[in-house]
Amino acid sequence: MHRDLKHALLAYAAVAAAVAVLVRIDIELAFVGHVGSALVAVLFLYAPVFMAWRRGEDLGDYGFHAAPVGRGVLLGLGPLLIIFPLFLGGYLAFYEIACAHPTLDALTVPGACAGWRRSSGPSLDWAGLPWLELLEFAAVQWIVVALPEELFFRGLLLELLERALPPRRRVLGGGVGWALVISALLFALIHLPKGGDPRVLATFFPGLLFGWMRSATGSILAPVLAHGASNVFLRVLDYLVLA
Repeated sequence: MHRDLKHALLAYAAVAAAVAVLVRIDIELAFVGHVGSALVAVLFLYAPVFMAWRRGEDLGDYGFHAAPVGRGVLLGLGPLLIIFPLFLGGYLAFYEIACAHPTLDALTVPGACAGWRRSSGPSLDWAGLPWLELLEFAAVQWIVVALPEELFFRGLLLELLERALPPRRRVLGGGVGWALVISALLFALIHLPKGGDPRVLATFFPGLLFGWMRSATGSILAPVLAHGASNVFLRVLDYLVLA
């Protein structure tokens, strides 16, 4: 087995096993929040540091730098201007259909249809949004969620996988091949232990986008921006649409 592929799979196996344990720590602390989630974030940061040390490399080799800033911002936020409106249409259509049919109710997030029915559909009441809460949520998503996850999955894993399985084609500079698919699949699977909800496997698709961004820029800046923005966008939709 290729050395880089072996190291990528071993790193993922070790981290996945630890995540399965850490997410069970259901404790809330002041200034920390959910302890289990905080420890998972630390793990995602520590694993690339450890692997870089063991391999005699640097975090910069795993995309832990901002340059090229302009291209990173463009590719990190530009595609979202197209994706978000399309997702919004699908999101509204999904809840309109699922919440109108009791047999499809199970496909939604628990309690979501109750909120949809109370508000008679999307309210889109921007003035009623809890802006301070959303700002805090956004900071957490970019710093505590997106940055650690992108450093591990797109920084370390995708880098090692692309070395072992070089992409045969590139789209706007981003590699498209088995390395991208495998990294996105591993990203989706890591979400299962927290609640065992198979719907989290849908994170495979943003994983593909984030991986392409990393490959196209050589930096995790773009996927960090896109990852955090996507999570904030979903939270805003939940407030506006599900009341």
